Amino acid sequence: MVQLSRRARESSLYKTFRWDISKGQIESEALNVDYIIHLAGTGIAEKRWTKKRKEQIYSSRVNSTRLLFEELKKSGVQLKGFISASAIGFYGADSGLAEVTEDSGAGEDFISRVVLDWEKEAENFSELKIPVTKLRIGIVLSKHGGALPKLAAPIRYGVGAPLGTGKQFMSWIHEEDLCQMFKYVIEAGLEGTFNAVAPEPVSNGYFTRSCARTLNRPLFLPNIPSFALRLMFGELAELLLGGNNVSSAKIQDAGFHFEYDNVKKALKNLL
Repeated sequence: MVQLSRRARESSLYKTFRWDISKGQIESEALNVDYIIHLAGTGIAEKRWTKKRKEQIYSSRVNSTRLLFEELKKSGVQLKGFISASAIGFYGADSGLAEVTEDSGAGEDFISRVVLDWEKEAENFSELKIPVTKLRIGIVLSKHGGALPKLAAPIRYGVGAPLGTGKQFMSWIHEEDLCQMFKYVIEAGLEGTFNAVAPEPVSNGYFTRSCARTLNRPLFLPNIPSFALRLMFGELAELLLGGNNVSSAKIQDAGFHFEYDNVKKALKNLL
C-alpha cells in the first residue's frame, strides 16, 4: 500500500509519493498499483466559504480526480478498480425530510455542483476499462477530527444546543464502518454508486441530546437561531441548518454489515 501526499511524510506507515495538483504533477511510481482509493479534498466545514475557499473545495476534488485520470491514461496502467470518495452533498445541502436514495437527483446549490462534477470526473475512468465505485459519504463520526469533536465540545462545557430548528436530518457514519466499507467494496467487487451512511439517520436535536446523555452533561439552552449561524458562518451555515435523510439500503443489500448501526452505540464508542 502506498499513498499520495502534497508533503513528504517520513514517519508514515506507508510509502509516500508526492503530487502537486496545481502543477499537474505526480510521481509516476505511485500509479503502479491495483486499486486507487481517492480521498483527496479540502475540508468543507473548516472555514467560511470565501470565493477563494470555494475554489479550493472545488479544485481539490475535481482537478485532483482529473489529474489521476490523465496520468493513468498516459501510463497505460490497468487498475482493477477506482474507488472515489464522494458525498451526500450530491443531494444538496438540504434535501428536506424525504428519504433520498442513490437514484435521487442532484441538488442545485454550490455543494451539489461540486459533488456532481467530482463524480463526473470519477466516471471517466470507465473509459479506460477500469471499474468505478463512488461512495457518497455522510457525516463521519471520529475521535480524530471532523464534525464530532466540534459538536461535542460545547456540550462538554454545558453550553450545547441544537442548531436552528433541530429537526434537520443528520446522515452519519462511524469512521470504522467507513473504513470497512472501502475494504468491502474492493473484496466484493462492487461497482456503481453507494450511500456511505449508517442505517439510522437522526435529527440534529436527537443527535445533540444523545451526545449530552453520553457525556452526562445537561442541555438547558434554547436552540441556536438560524440567523445567528448565518451571521457567524455565512453560506456555510446552510450545511448546518440543512440536512439529508439518506438511505443505506443499497450497500446493505449488497451484503455490507454495519458494526455501528445506531447513533447511541456510535457515540458511546467514540465519546
